[in-house]
Amino acid sequence: MDYLPIFLDVQGRRCLVVGGGEVAARKVQLLLRANAAVEVVSPRLGSTMEIFHESGEVQWIQGEFQPDMVADHVLLYAATDQNEVNQQVSDLARERNIPVNVVDTPDLCTFITPSIIDRSPVVAAISTGGASPVLARLIRARLESMIPSAYGKLAELAARFRGKVKERIQPKQRRLFWEKAFQGPIAEMIFSGREEEAEQTLNEMVDLCSSKEGDDLNQGEVYLVGGGPGDPDLLTFRALRLMQQADVVVYDRLISPAVLDLTRRDAERIYVGKENNNHSVPQDEINRLLAHLAGEGKRVLRLKGGDPFIFGRGGEEIELLAEMGVPFQVVPGITAASGISSYAGIPLTHRDHAQSVTFATGHLKDGTSDLNWDALAHPGQTIVFYMGLKGIEIITAKLIEHGMDPNTPAALVQKGTTPDQKEYIGTLVTLPEIVSESKIKPPTLIIIGSVVTLHDSLDWFQPDERRSSEPRVF
Repeated sequence: MDYLPIFLDVQGRRCLVVGGGEVAARKVQLLLRANAAVEVVSPRLGSTMEIFHESGEVQWIQGEFQPDMVADHVLLYAATDQNEVNQQVSDLARERNIPVNVVDTPDLCTFITPSIIDRSPVVAAISTGGASPVLARLIRARLESMIPSAYGKLAELAARFRGKVKERIQPKQRRLFWEKAFQGPIAEMIFSGREEEAEQTLNEMVDLCSSKEGDDLNQGEVYLVGGGPGDPDLLTFRALRLMQQADVVVYDRLISPAVLDLTRRDAERIYVGKENNNHSVPQDEINRLLAHLAGEGKRVLRLKGGDPFIFGRGGEEIELLAEMGVPFQVVPGITAASGISSYAGIPLTHRDHAQSVTFATGHLKDGTSDLNWDALAHPGQTIVFYMGLKGIEIITAKLIEHGMDPNTPAALVQKGTTPDQKEYIGTLVTLPEIVSESKIKPPTLIIIGSVVTLHDSLDWFQPDERRSSEPRVF
């Protein structure tokens, strides 16, 4: 390492900032967040520094920097546009062994200011040793998306319970206790703003674990997570967090490889994919499998394509878990209709085209359907069919039979939101023929309505040379 990463306590201690401009103000802001006693020396103050001074947050020493100003300070920042002043501040600080930072001049620094993720009292710092501050900021931005803003409140809760846990929980069980608290429902309560409920639950957890000598720590949990339509960038922060901590992953065929790759590398993976007329694992067995794995004390990720409660049978799975008393969490995902239509440049609603949208399953049992075709054929709306590829001839025929214009624009999107996305554009009457000739395979989504006419002007996902060369008839 080029630098020793440390956290310096400056609370209530005198820190000097030489310079009154906006760059210096950014350093002052950091010091104020750490509750330092900040003094600023400069002939003039910029607008931001003036606000700090008027509010009484900093003491302004008006004038030029003088060597005797260095004394009795625990930290120095130099942020002026005068190289000789910056050099003088650095030399004086080094003589007195006072940490000094000269902005954008690593050679004059004895410490550097990292990019900071502040979830006080949890603080993370990222540094490139001065080589590339921009890269450090980019890394910070990536980590910001993975660390919920409420982590600080979780740390404060842990601090309040630290003594009680030390007193009541056996030493060999404490690490497991805190892992369960930080990665289970208690953490999720904090993240969703239910702090009182989290404190009560943690109290109960301490009592229960101490009375059973920690046996309850082996209880498992199920995470029912929506994996979205395929693009891993569409996962929620919460989904990604749970995917990284699960011991077992139970997934279906709609989960893209890119999404599956984001689960823990050492997690056990169990495929339970179902296809039309080929259910590799019946739904009842999947339900029991989840309960069984959780009963073994495992954190079980049930990863489902799209949203688990939109044609995903997620309700059936948690119904059994609730009945058996198995703890579970549900994380919504971006459903295929929303994600795929956006990537295909087809808004589901539009003031000039559709004032409502209807989601329907095209999985027709025994070649028949009990859908409300009259309602689906109603004008002024967009219809989205999930799992409608096999029954596309019946779907289009029924809609026409119940009054929908045969020339209504229609689209079929294959492997939407992934690099293999293809769009097939036609009409209600031509779409079955397009499907037949193109040998399209699932997963697909069917969108019917005049919003499809916006596809050519709004499709941003693929460059022209990657778009399908199949028939595109309006």
